Amino acid sequence: MKQTADQLSDIYQELLDLPENMLGEIINGGLHTQPRPAPKHALASSYLGSDLVGPYGKGRGGPGGWWIIDEPEIHLGSDIFVPDIAGWKKERMPLLPKTAYFDLSPDWICEVLSQSTARKDRVLKMPLYAKNKVQHIWLIEPITKILEVYQLDGQYWTLIGTFADRDKVTIAPFTEISIDLSFLWEITD
Repeated sequence: MKQTADQLSDIYQELLDLPENMLGEIINGGLHTQPRPAPKHALASSYLGSDLVGPYGKGRGGPGGWWIIDEPEIHLGSDIFVPDIAGWKKERMPLLPKTAYFDLSPDWICEVLSQSTARKDRVLKMPLYAKNKVQHIWLIEPITKILEVYQLDGQYWTLIGTFADRDKVTIAPFTEISIDLSFLWEITD
């Protein structure tokens, strides 16, 4: 069912009116809400982001050339997403937008899965990320200490690696560095 501009505007206003402790996304025309991330979730996301910003965002110990952003609001058509981390190659997006959101698909997205978000991230968001040509998705499960890495192949996701525990990972799109996964799980030990 196609929604009118007024209906989309009403849903967006509901999103804007959410309490500060809630995170909202508009997916397939519906408002999806959840509490802000729990500490294990937030720590895994923060640690991964810190591993990537130096070499990819700032060019320290790596090639630079990326914007790595925590919890960006991304508008793709009528859908509004807030992934845990997203990255854009600066060659595709030389300057950050002046708006409070991004309207260009990221090159890479990382979702940190929790019991309350895993189904939405896998079933609702991954197909829409593929439709919008996001090239890479990483799914992190802090409790089970697993990282799944997917690459877009046409219109479908291909699993290119599953890693766990204390693995040291060198994987697309960040192949110039090695990431020690044990730091992502510190709070769960």
